[in-house]
Order: sequence, then structure tokens, then C-alpha cells
Amino acid sequence: MAFQALTIAGSDSGGGAGIQADLKTFSALGVYGASVLTAVTAQNTRAVTAVAMIAPAMIRAQMAAVFDDLAIGAVKIGMLGDPVTISAVAEGLADCAAPIVLDPVMVAKSGDALLSAEAVKTLRDRMLPLAHVLTPNLPEAARLLDTEEATDEATMLAQGRALLSLGPRAVLMKGGHGKGETCVDLLISEADTLRLSAPRQQTANTHGTGCTLSAAIAAGLARGLPLPGAVEAAHSYLQRAIAAADALNIGHGHGPVHHFHGVWPHE
Repeated sequence: MAFQALTIAGSDSGGGAGIQADLKTFSALGVYGASVLTAVTAQNTRAVTAVAMIAPAMIRAQMAAVFDDLAIGAVKIGMLGDPVTISAVAEGLADCAAPIVLDPVMVAKSGDALLSAEAVKTLRDRMLPLAHVLTPNLPEAARLLDTEEATDEATMLAQGRALLSLGPRAVLMKGGHGKGETCVDLLISEADTLRLSAPRQQTANTHGTGCTLSAAIAAGLARGLPLPGAVEAAHSYLQRAIAAADALNIGHGHGPVHHFHGVWPHE
């Protein structure tokens, strides 16, 4: 039987983030991907021009259909958008035994808001306690905690521990929005902290990095890796996808990372 994972997220018509990025990542990493759409966005590499939320009843119906038939080994959650959507997803996950990777998507790479202000509290209360791992970037972590954005590793660690107290089993603090020549991520759990670092790559083509990383973690978990191993493998995969992003040359704004860098033939 194939390894199977589910993504619950919004659709990106440009194909670089959201459901599309998640399914590409699953496929690139040898995992069969199922999907539940929470929203449809009109967007490209430059902007989000329209968002339409999916009805909560339809979200629950999609989830029920998937869980009723597929042997889901991990769940990745991305764009949720508003409180009723968050509640619908939380209800649909009530009996889910698979590990859940929660990416608290709030803003698109273009700067457009993807999570309403009133939804942040609902996300904290309903979703964080369900997460096997929470994967915020620095602005998302600050917003979840209603504090200033971390500017150093010590503050990243403190904020990660504060988020851990809200219910997730682990928190991956992503340092992509930080400064300096090295990008540092911290995987924080009650037991220990894993530090991952990589040279900061000079490219504008980073659309979908957060979606891709969390989907890659879910793929690793679906394949049976322990969380630290899944995070390390996902981190390595994403770095290679960013390094190959310029070769895609997609769009005129923030282009996507190259999900199939290890599969497509090289020129």
C-alpha cells in the first residue's frame, strides 16, 4: 500500500503554494496526496486578487469522504481563513489518529492577508492543541502570541516554548524572515531542541516555502519517520527546492520553489 497524506488548505491558482504546492511535495517525496479545499484564491506570483471560502458543510463532507476510505498517515493543515472554517476542520479532525502538521498561514508571499484578525484566537483555541507540530514563521509566531517579532535565536526559543504551552506537541520556529547570512530553524519540544541551519539563499523565488516545508514534514511522518527525522528531511528537501527555483522562471513576481528538482531532467 502506498504512503498516504492529506492536505487541508486553500487553492492557489498560480500553482506555487497551498493545495497545489502540498500535492506536488507529497508526490515528489513518494507519498500519495489527498486534499480538502478550504478556500479558492485567485492569485499569481504577484498578488492575491480574490478569495472565496468553501462552505463549512462542504469542508466537513470532504474530510469525511477522505477519512472514510483512505489510510491517511499524516495531515497537513494550511490556509483556514476564518473562524467557521477553523471550527469545521477541528470538528472533522475529532477522531483523527494521524499526526497533524499545522502551518498557521496568515499572509501570502505577496503580502496579502489570508487569515482574518478574528480567526487568530479561534486558531489558538481550536487548532493548536490538535497539532503534532506547529510550523510558524517569525511574523506568524509573533501574531499568535500578540508580541513583537523575534530577532534572535534566544527570542525564537522563548516564543517557541510559549507556543508549546498552548497545546501543540512540538513547535518548529522558522527563521526565513530573519536577518543575516544564515537561516536558522528551531524544532522545540518538551524533551529537547533541534537546531537546523542553512546559508540564506539569494533568490526572489520563494513562493510556497512554508507550505512546502510543512507538507514535506507531513510526507515524512506518513512514511513513518519520527518527527525530528521528518523535519530534517523536509528542511533538506526545501533547501534544494529553493536552490533550483530560479531555473523554473515562473511568473513575474515571487516565483515558486522547484518541487520536482530531483525528478525533472536538468538542462
